[in-house]
Amino acid sequence: MAMKRIAVAAALLSGSMLAAGLAVSGGPGSGARGVDAQRLLNARNEPGNWMTHGGSYAEQRFADLTQINADNVGQLGLAWYADLPTNRGQEATPIVVDGTIYTTTSWSNVMAFDAVTGRLKWHYDPQVDKARGHSACCDVVNRGVAVWGGQVFVAALDGRLIALDAGTGKVKWSTQTFVDTAKPYTITGAPRVVKGLVIIGNGGAELGVRGYVTAYDAVTGKKKWRFFTVPGNPANGPDGEVSDSVLAGKAAPTWFGEYWKGGGGGTAWDAIVYDQELDQLYIGVGNGSPWNHLIRSEGKGDNLFLSSVLALKPDTGEYLWHYQTTPGDNWDYTATQPIMLSTLMIDGKPRKVLMQAPKNGFFYVIDRANGQLISAKGFATQTWATGVDLKTGRPIEVPEARYRTAGALVMPSPLGAHNWHPMSYSPRTGLVYLPAQEMPQFYENQPGFERREGAWNLGIALEPGSVPDDRAQFKAIKAALKGKLIAWDPVAQKPAWEITYDGPWNGGTLATAGNLVFQGNGLGDFQAFNASTGTKLWSFNAQTGIIAPPVSYSVKGQQYVAVMAGYGGAYPLTSGFDDPREARNGRLLVFKLGGKRQLPKATQPVFAAANPPKDAFTPAQVAEGSRIYSANCMFCHGPDAYSSGILPDLRRSAVLTDADAWKAVVHDGALKANGMIAFSRWYTPAQVEAVRAYVGEQARKLAAREAEAGK
Repeated sequence: MAMKRIAVAAALLSGSMLAAGLAVSGGPGSGARGVDAQRLLNARNEPGNWMTHGGSYAEQRFADLTQINADNVGQLGLAWYADLPTNRGQEATPIVVDGTIYTTTSWSNVMAFDAVTGRLKWHYDPQVDKARGHSACCDVVNRGVAVWGGQVFVAALDGRLIALDAGTGKVKWSTQTFVDTAKPYTITGAPRVVKGLVIIGNGGAELGVRGYVTAYDAVTGKKKWRFFTVPGNPANGPDGEVSDSVLAGKAAPTWFGEYWKGGGGGTAWDAIVYDQELDQLYIGVGNGSPWNHLIRSEGKGDNLFLSSVLALKPDTGEYLWHYQTTPGDNWDYTATQPIMLSTLMIDGKPRKVLMQAPKNGFFYVIDRANGQLISAKGFATQTWATGVDLKTGRPIEVPEARYRTAGALVMPSPLGAHNWHPMSYSPRTGLVYLPAQEMPQFYENQPGFERREGAWNLGIALEPGSVPDDRAQFKAIKAALKGKLIAWDPVAQKPAWEITYDGPWNGGTLATAGNLVFQGNGLGDFQAFNASTGTKLWSFNAQTGIIAPPVSYSVKGQQYVAVMAGYGGAYPLTSGFDDPREARNGRLLVFKLGGKRQLPKATQPVFAAANPPKDAFTPAQVAEGSRIYSANCMFCHGPDAYSSGILPDLRRSAVLTDADAWKAVVHDGALKANGMIAFSRWYTPAQVEAVRAYVGEQARKLAAREAEAGK
């Protein structure tokens, strides 16, 4: 059966030119100036370029290039590298057109490089106000640009959609996409260009916003349509947008209580996929706000269109169909994870499908013409559901997992069995290469929940103590968190092979016609595997964790593989585990056969010693500070003040010993320009001092461990 599927896949590929060999890059025009609607539609026929986010509109992330293959990948070496101007998380997919690489870094910077030499052509910094970083739930990252008509489009963290001249990096137009810039919206995703429209969503559900996706004219930047994904306050009436009728008719009856006060959520922060065969646009919709369904919607209703795949008409944004993966989402189980399109032979017939592996742990194969569920199977451990009912399309829930009357340890965690890290699909093997992870979360109702405007509003209790003081327990918890690379058969709905990593939060994948799968991991290993067997064939030490997906391209007969390297994102910020990075800088790494470049020798990070204050604090102060810290500070500085090193470890802070300095930073916002906002909006000076008491107690524990280790 496996050989038959491969043969069928090869037959389906027969329309793709150059499938058997190496393509010479370059189409009409020069660089992004030559990219138009027709060229994007035919991107699959130019495997030497990587013109769209997923390689083509199908977003399979498959490079139809064979110069680098399973037989010679051991000869792969570094061709060149470029240091990036920021050392935060790097999540971008580089876009490559006719010998130029366009990529983004954290803080929404855009850079253009010569794809052969690595020479920097231009660098654009949108000068995002660093205070906006507080609203970025999962780091100040950016996942890349889109190109069309001589322009490079970037969506900045602060909501601006910016069109840059592809040759110079100069701004051609800029428009603000946020409906209310005072709300804690952010953008980290990559825009898509479809039929002359630039389409972008946003994030911010954790902090209390209402999601939507918008299309803009690529030439002028003027808004063409907007689709809100969840209903707003009924008292405000219709939005005057294309989503009005479907929200009133389908979505509003599935919401209860004063849901609009918490924003509702439903942000479309990643997956945007165009189906050029059916002329449909698929949007992945995110979690509810607050997370807790009992608080958000009185524990009633499916809450459309949370955790759904939405199909829209790309020209107008009109609703076509939807499929909801997690009705009444209660766990932050977004459906924003990457969506890919293909034609699969199912029950002896070709079916046009979309495939998605969202956070909830099930792999979905859906008929993309009408949204009908074809199959769904678990690819990771789930304790919230036992399966998916194929007749209704609904999950078969474990009632206790909803934590209505008692807390529950649930898998997957809010970080998901699969997060934003892109998966890839090889038409040659018929397998999807999926970055997965095994992580639990204890969910419990938050007693006395009160919504705070602009702050984290989850509705679940986040108690201190998640990082045990006992080092043996600490190591045991860390060892239990696993990452996986799964070669998933989407027809049989089972793994063909899998690789287990010591830790989650590993990079996206790339499949190639050379029978290879490339992936970086959180420990800094960039690796190549045999796509058929999973055998590791090659590895490179990147000196920093890799979470971004690779791409491959060719210039003048030479194939290259490129990846952004730089550790960061939601898990590193909130994990409280040691930072695995050696280098303290992000980089773009580019490889070719016979590459001889070497990275500079890595320097181990040097951390300051623990800096406990000498002040005497009361147990009540420490207890109050722990509650405030867990509700606010842990999302950037780590649980129990145990930082991973991406952002400052407060236990080692120079201001911890000085009450006035601490107040100036935490309460008054003295370091606002660096991204550390003022918390005076929510807390009094006495409460901020209580946080110092708690962090000081954690610093004392660290100092004791350091002293013991130094004996």
